Amino acid sequence: MRAVSLFLAFELVISVVGGARAQSLGPLPEFLDPDFASAELGRLLFYDPILSGNKNISCATCHHPRLGTSDGVSLGIGEGGIGLGPERKLGPENTPEQRIPRNSPGLWNLGATEFTTFFHDGRLEADPTQPDGIRTPLGTHMRSGFNSALAAQAMFPVLSPDEMAGHYSENDVSKAVRLGILTQQGGAWDLIAERVAAIPEYEQRFEDLAPHDGITFTAIANVIADFIAFEWRADNSPFDRAMRGEAELSEEAEIGMGLFFGKAGCSNCHSGWFQTDHKFHSIALPQIGPGKAARFENHVRDDGRFRVTGDPDDASAFRTPSLRNVTLTAPYGHNGAFAELEDIVRHHLGAVSSLKSYSIELAALPDFPGSKDQRAMSDNQHVEAIAQSNSLSNVNLTDQEIDALLRFLASLEDPAERLGVPDQVPSGLPVEK
Repeated sequence: MRAVSLFLAFELVISVVGGARAQSLGPLPEFLDPDFASAELGRLLFYDPILSGNKNISCATCHHPRLGTSDGVSLGIGEGGIGLGPERKLGPENTPEQRIPRNSPGLWNLGATEFTTFFHDGRLEADPTQPDGIRTPLGTHMRSGFNSALAAQAMFPVLSPDEMAGHYSENDVSKAVRLGILTQQGGAWDLIAERVAAIPEYEQRFEDLAPHDGITFTAIANVIADFIAFEWRADNSPFDRAMRGEAELSEEAEIGMGLFFGKAGCSNCHSGWFQTDHKFHSIALPQIGPGKAARFENHVRDDGRFRVTGDPDDASAFRTPSLRNVTLTAPYGHNGAFAELEDIVRHHLGAVSSLKSYSIELAALPDFPGSKDQRAMSDNQHVEAIAQSNSLSNVNLTDQEIDALLRFLASLEDPAERLGVPDQVPSGLPVEK
């Protein structure tokens, strides 16, 4: 892949209304420019359940364009669920063990070269100090051959029992995962690649794309990354057009932009063209759901970036999300604690008080009998630790100013979709529409 400029290679500086200082958005974004045939092949695999252990879940199950490239719920139901998005329910014959502990993030603009850090805690990222330029949870067991960090992260969910692999002895992939045989020869990744290679159309398409290279797991990951980069490039929003001088924002959206870059302080973290500094911050988000713990750990915390770095200052810190298409990617927060955009905006204005008065009704959680979604919030010591980690200052905005801010966030919307959902996939398995 080659990188190409979004428009022209220059810096654009805007002067926002409301007395805010001029705000530089930095150089215009550059995007990966994937081969079209590779993106087409990646599209088929993205929507094909053949990659999951029980052949019943595709990448699109949790990242569907109909749901803003997410799944429309706070914490999803992966393996053992039936249905799509908010309608997904527990399957009667294979009940899942727990909710997926973190909210499914959107996939917008991940083909922009500035996106080098992935997952809410950044546990996978481009790192030139690593042998292949990518740091992952697999460490030295990581395979070579991934074209980018985007490609590497796209294929980690297939190793998660709750997300795609399945549990215990349900299938060959889940057995390999259970035994810790992941990247080794004959491990989970090889088993998935063998499945794909056994389908004649995939065999032919990979041969046409890279003659005599064969179908490897890394080749599968690379074409899926090409599809993501091609499909969800969202850089033609009203905001973009206004910055290019092609259109004007509404008066209320302009007022909201002034607040965003000024009084409200949003751009302190949500900076640049895609409204993210790509860093990690604690904003005192309420902790709901099963938390992020290893199977042998008995807690419901989610320590965020701390689990990656071991630095106490990173406790409860999570990656700043891009705000592109934020109107489409509800719920919000690393665990989807807020189902409505206005509620997460108001949380930012008084994070600690919002944390301490939080109600689980503000989330959007599919029915899951026996789940202890509020266990973490009933632990006063844990809630206080989250509060102490908070990095946000209180901000006073009127209801009218909040409305204007929401109008500006709406101006970031560009629901781009190029190839769309295929009618069928080479495996013949059902496609979620």
